[in-house]
Amino acid sequence: MLKKIVLILILILIPTFAQVSLNGAGATFPYPLYSRWFYEFEKETGIKINYQAVGSGAGIQQIKAGTVDFGASDSPLSGKDQKESGLIMVPTVAGAIAIVYNLPGVGKGLKLTRELVADIFLGKVKNWNDPKIAAINKDIKLPNIPIVVVRRSDASGTTDIFTHFLSAVSKEWREKVGAGTSVNWPVGIGGRGNAGVAGYVKNTVGAIGYVELAYAEQNNLPYAQIKNKLNNYVYPSIETVKSAARYYKIPEDFYVYIVDAPGRDSYPISGYTFLLIRKEQKDLEKAKALISFIKWAYEKGDKYAEELLYVPLPDNVKKAALKKLESLTYMGKPIR
Repeated sequence: MLKKIVLILILILIPTFAQVSLNGAGATFPYPLYSRWFYEFEKETGIKINYQAVGSGAGIQQIKAGTVDFGASDSPLSGKDQKESGLIMVPTVAGAIAIVYNLPGVGKGLKLTRELVADIFLGKVKNWNDPKIAAINKDIKLPNIPIVVVRRSDASGTTDIFTHFLSAVSKEWREKVGAGTSVNWPVGIGGRGNAGVAGYVKNTVGAIGYVELAYAEQNNLPYAQIKNKLNNYVYPSIETVKSAARYYKIPEDFYVYIVDAPGRDSYPISGYTFLLIRKEQKDLEKAKALISFIKWAYEKGDKYAEELLYVPLPDNVKKAALKKLESLTYMGKPIR
């Protein structure tokens, strides 16, 4: 009898959100990390998080429509858009977009200038042994084969970061193509998600594409050194993304791009990724579970982020994001 009473008391005292499940959708950029975070969080709390890596554009649409509990995007929403949509946005981590390629006999370390990356994706540089590429890679035997540009086919935050970089370094790109989650690409074949682009590059001789660094490492794809604003060739890495982030102040609404940063060691194609949450919550227990997850990610998620080559947020940014979560409401009242 005593055992039964103890069991009943335990069941009563377990937080109700432990049986809650959350549904999210959006960015593929942080998916390797989010998969790990959700797994570890469920092990620790019992809260299951179902996540569809469908691209930032779809994630933004779904959270705006209220069909998911949270959206995920590498493409930041402006403060005005957040307000008009009834959303708040908080960052989770930063990361690097690697320029990956498939060249016979050429491993990691190909050098590319910022202008060359733009010209390749504009379709102006068409062959791998082009004199412009050869001139800065004299120690590499470049094959005489066509360049096959691979880009995203879906609305993508990775594309948004990448095209903001291209717009920053190339007037021609800025005027002819511009930046956004979807653009009118001058050349190339499209892959769905970071995984789709990585797959195309891996299976296409002569291909070049852009993916979050974790996808390059997981698929054993070589990636380039990119010449930054101070004329240094740098690899994407935790340290070079940290260097880039250091030069940009994060505003109150978290709307920021950190591409083409100054700094000797800054990697020029870096960006944050974000969670989008409805300011007025319809389910109190789900809201508490979501807040619980974000706090867990900030407190315990950094080690997993670094294992997968993502960059944890500085403490002051985490503090600002947690303050932002205090603006969430249920039935018009703050969630406590």
